[in-house]
Amino acid sequence: MGIADGGGGVSASREHLVFAYYVTGHGFGHATRVVEVVRHLIAAGHDVHVVTGAPDSVFTSNIQSPNLYIRKVLLDCGAVQADALTVDRLASLEKYHQTAVVPRASILAAEVEWLKSIKADLVVSDVVPVACRAAEDVGIRSVCVTNFSWDFIYAEYVMAAGHHHRSIVWQIAEDYSHCKFLLRLPGYCPMPAFRDVIDVPLVVRSLRRSRSEVRKELGIGDDVKVVIYNFGGQPAGWKLKQEWLPAGWLCLVVARILQDTANGKHYVSNKLSGARRLRDAIVLGYQLQRAPGRDIGVPDWYSLAENEIGLRAASPMTETNDENFLVESCFEDFDILHGELHGLPDTMAFLKSLSGLDSITDSKNPEKRQMRERNAAAALFDWEEDIYVARAPGRLDVMGGIADYSGSLVLQMPIREACHVAVQKNHPSKQKLWKHAQARQQAKAHGAIPVLQIVSFGSELSNRAPTFDIDLTDLMDGEQPMSYENACKFFSQDPSQKWAAYVAGTVLVLMTELGVRFGQSISILVSSAVPEGKGVSSSASIEVATMSAVAAAHGLKIDPRDLALLCQKVENHIVGAPCGVMDQMTSACGEANKLLAMVCQSEATSLLSNSLANVNVSHDVDGMNSDDYEEHGIELLKAEASLDYLCNLSTHRYEALYEKRLPECINGETFLKKYDDHNDTVTVIDPNRTYGVKASTKHPIYENFRVEAFKSLLTAAKTDEQLSSLGELMYQCHYSYNKCGLGSDGTDRLVNLVQEMQHRKSSHDGSTSLFGAKITGGGSGGSVCVIGRNCIQSSEEILEIQQRYKSATGYLPFIFEGSSMGAGKFGYLKIRRRPSSAVTYSPAHDI
Repeated sequence: MGIADGGGGVSASREHLVFAYYVTGHGFGHATRVVEVVRHLIAAGHDVHVVTGAPDSVFTSNIQSPNLYIRKVLLDCGAVQADALTVDRLASLEKYHQTAVVPRASILAAEVEWLKSIKADLVVSDVVPVACRAAEDVGIRSVCVTNFSWDFIYAEYVMAAGHHHRSIVWQIAEDYSHCKFLLRLPGYCPMPAFRDVIDVPLVVRSLRRSRSEVRKELGIGDDVKVVIYNFGGQPAGWKLKQEWLPAGWLCLVVARILQDTANGKHYVSNKLSGARRLRDAIVLGYQLQRAPGRDIGVPDWYSLAENEIGLRAASPMTETNDENFLVESCFEDFDILHGELHGLPDTMAFLKSLSGLDSITDSKNPEKRQMRERNAAAALFDWEEDIYVARAPGRLDVMGGIADYSGSLVLQMPIREACHVAVQKNHPSKQKLWKHAQARQQAKAHGAIPVLQIVSFGSELSNRAPTFDIDLTDLMDGEQPMSYENACKFFSQDPSQKWAAYVAGTVLVLMTELGVRFGQSISILVSSAVPEGKGVSSSASIEVATMSAVAAAHGLKIDPRDLALLCQKVENHIVGAPCGVMDQMTSACGEANKLLAMVCQSEATSLLSNSLANVNVSHDVDGMNSDDYEEHGIELLKAEASLDYLCNLSTHRYEALYEKRLPECINGETFLKKYDDHNDTVTVIDPNRTYGVKASTKHPIYENFRVEAFKSLLTAAKTDEQLSSLGELMYQCHYSYNKCGLGSDGTDRLVNLVQEMQHRKSSHDGSTSLFGAKITGGGSGGSVCVIGRNCIQSSEEILEIQQRYKSATGYLPFIFEGSSMGAGKFGYLKIRRRPSSAVTYSPAHDI
């Protein structure tokens, strides 16, 4: 969509489209800028349905077209303000709660039904959160157009006035995360909820008069610089003092001019209608905001967790001035009774952070004392008892990716970034309970009950609650553990605590699968340096590290491979994410600087073959005639119908027989009527959704072939031809992801930059150090894996790509470098704090 500076429009489309454009209820400024976008869309021949609380005249005075539809619905409320600069924070949160939270279920259902009724092709939001979620539920894309988001605005309100409303922020951010990308306008604030960003110029209503005409009508000379002082709704008596303006500047207070005019005063002239837009003021405001030292502040807990010193274990990439100091500090504070540090600086830093929990009692550090998660963590452990520490890294998907779910060979590399988990078990009568947990147990009147208490460092920085606790008896249903289905529902109730499923879920899986019963309380501290939502398996690292530490604390000896399979159950059944096992297997079984090759097929998978055992192939294979049977062989067709995994079908058999018979897509309802079920225990078919079939079937079959070829090429001689072939296989994988609908603008941009660098260098002097790139993991954003020579030139080119991406998008990509051992190789640490370092706390603590 192109928006011209002047009166130009969008090129006419060959396809008639239907847009649903949601406008926030906060003032009319959003509606006025939406007008211009809507005008261009309608001029291109499309229908636009505007959902707004603004008066119809805002739109109809500028657009007269039967293709404009206005639906008067208010889905959010913005801020409650006494005037333009005075916000009632608590009232704003409470009004949003009543407007958008209490009726959320009915709002979402109504919007989904309405979007289906108008057959919308795209949802555009400026910047209503629930619109993005409704689009996702319908199965269409959504795009946001804004320079701020409500999760960021309300975050400050929560910090200042309404901590009990913080779930509002997390829900809004979760809604925005379903947006395909953000069209970011100038003067923007941080908006971390959005995955991909495209920066665009200012979007405003078209100029009605030229600059010279406006200046002439206002009697302002060309040598006078002008700023319009107007926030909308400010008292008319406000004035901007002359000493606050640079020499030669004139300030016009719009509200005052309007009041004077209403009173009959001729302020400058009687032709003020021409002063609707002065570009000077907007450009000035933007330049001031972007100038060094003028950046707007960001609440600390909303920043990236890695930037918050002392809250999280330091990233292993952090430079350490004196590594020996860390080692000495660790051994100073703790006796290591089992295991070793393996020379890992991030493990040393984690132990140092454990020993520093008593700093909250230091009156010289009031900010640390006020941090809820550090207060909770300080009260978590009995320093006189043993603590068990495990470590599990994230992973880089080199080849295979989403095809693991279809049984493909995959090649994975454990990364340097990792999650550390500390676990301690205690007798219920000795467990230090948080106050609300103590009150809960007193209400039950059953005496001391084993409790599970979890603290996650950096959680508040990622829009999550920092703590979670549950009586372990509540994980039981009579004599048996709670079912996975009920557990999934339980952890999904509160978005701010859904993260706890990854941690507490490991306890439930051990109870269910291994028959373990936990009679003692369990305290768990989680600290992860693996970035979330970047396609490097932050969730798997948490699951593997947690289960490893819990197992160590309870004397359970679990083989790393078996532990990975158990952690997959956490993700599939309790979190509710239909993933393969490659993430957990790499985190548990990986070795530093080595690719882990695995075929993602269970030794005892019979579900699919059993379901097809009674199929009469000669009658039930669609579209086949007797020539097909004779040419391809009935026995071979029967064998292929009984394959447990799609990746076991060869590429040539797919091309020869199956591809031409597959539809491009199929509706869920149609599929269920024809085939009854898809025999997958961890996914559900939505009858109202249309699913891509051909591209999604072809990808894992060909990906398995590509990975096999990639693995074979790794043993070949190290030549440019070898690297070029490896890179070509990665490019093919990347574009196959896109055909499945799993690409993203951000990862496409990075891959294109690698290609540009590769071909520019090759054509210039025949020398290139980068040879290929691909999107990783589950797709739809995240990270890109790049293959190149191990040399200084490749590092320099990666840094250049990083800077070019930042110049284009405003975001600086994070570069993953290095590798580290998996949880199996690390083992576990058994530590105890030395008596001289121990800190005493009262039995109950308010968090």
